[in-house]
Amino acid sequence: MSVEKITDAEWRVMHVVWKSDAAVTSNEVITEVVPETGWNPQTVRTLLARLVEKGVLAATKEKGVLFFTPLAGRDESIRVHGQSFLTRVFEGNAREMLVHFIRDGAFSRDQIGELRTLLDKELPHDE
Repeated sequence: MSVEKITDAEWRVMHVVWKSDAAVTSNEVITEVVPETGWNPQTVRTLLARLVEKGVLAATKEKGVLFFTPLAGRDESIRVHGQSFLTRVFEGNAREMLVHFIRDGAFSRDQIGELRTLLDKELPHDE
């Protein structure tokens, strides 16, 4: 399974699949993705096929209809892809990445407060 090789477009498709509690059809993915992206429905079908080839999705056919289910969990995929991003863009420096996003305004004051609480809870304290 090549989760770290998922493209941005494939991520958009995967988010739709992960949101569902059951297997989804290409038409269900198309219904959600096309209005937001403007993509051609065939583009979505191609992305689904690529994700099957990469081993990220499974495709099963029932009564002539293809159903797609994730083989890669959302949390694990984000962890792997996040680590790859951190290594590629920030040379593995998580502090630099977090500072960048905080200074860039990617977090609201409430979110920064949540981060403070999380850091206080998770990091060892010098006593």
